[in-house]
Amino acid sequence: MTLYAKINADFSQNYIGYSALAIIASTCLGSIAIMTTLLNGNDPLQMFMVFLSVVVCSAHNAAILTVQKPKLVLDLLIISIVVNTMLLIGNGLF
Repeated sequence: MTLYAKINADFSQNYIGYSALAIIASTCLGSIAIMTTLLNGNDPLQMFMVFLSVVVCSAHNAAILTVQKPKLVLDLLIISIVVNTMLLIGNGLF
């Protein structure tokens, strides 16, 4: 069994609790990514990065609020974390 399959099984079993934590994690990481992006200016490239962060965080939150399948919510959480982490690395936080 792969790591993803184990995480997916655990996430599906404890969907309500993990969803609350996932909203907090995704939103906080997204807001930090947006803050570091805007510290570098407000050119069209930075505005695109802000747009990208808002889209992935909103998609994840909307999936939870509309009670989508746990696998979709987990996949969107992973996408949100990866995109926002890449934005943080690209903007020089790490």
